[in-house]
This record gives sequence, structure tokens and C-alpha cells, in this order.
Amino acid sequence: MRVKFPRFLLDENVPVPVINWLRSLRPDWTVEHTSDVGLNGRSDSDVFRWAQEHGSIVVTFDDDFADLRTFPEGHFGVIRLRIWPTTVEETQAALMRLFDSTNVTELQGSLTIISQSKIRIRSVGRD
Repeated sequence: MRVKFPRFLLDENVPVPVINWLRSLRPDWTVEHTSDVGLNGRSDSDVFRWAQEHGSIVVTFDDDFADLRTFPEGHFGVIRLRIWPTTVEETQAALMRLFDSTNVTELQGSLTIISQSKIRIRSVGRD
């Protein structure tokens, strides 16, 4: 089910300062970090399960989340960051490119991969 105001869960590998930046950029969105919800150090499966239970789009640098064999269709969305370096500034720039060029409803239920040069969105999930 698509929601009007999306919810995001930033994986532990996403710099913590990105949370406050994203919250100030989009105050009507719910943005949480794994450290906010007791998931730091937990397995990818635990993070994914929590995101599904809470209707959250996962934002991560972890390529395991882009593997549809491990995390199959029917999820709320995954944004896989494939940028280097993985600094706060580069992460913010990549997410800004995504949000400036895409309607957030396209991200819900999709696998989105952001690289230095392009953004790919593959609809795989929940409607």
C-alpha cells in the first residue's frame, strides 16, 4: 500500500548526520536510523523485517539489500546507495538528486539504485 507521507529507515552504514538533514528537508516524512530503533549491529534480515513491519523504505550502502533472492518482491522499498566516497556530503548529494528527479511514490515498493552517474528504479514491491 502506498502512503502519502513515506517512512524511511536508514541502515547503520548511512552516516547519522544524514538523518537530521533529511528530516529538515522533508519534515512531513518519518525518518529513522537503525540506531534510533535498536537495530545497530543486527542482521540485514532483522533490519529488513523491521522495515516491513513499519512500512519503511530502507536506505543503505549494503548491496545485500539489492539482491532479490534474499529480499524478494513485496517489500516497501529499498534505496541502495552505490556512491563513493560514502561521506555525509556525497550521501546527501545522491539523495538530493533522487528526490529532485523522482516522485517519492515511485520509490515505494521499488528497488532504487543510485550510482555516481545514474539512478535506476525497478518496481518490484507492494502496491
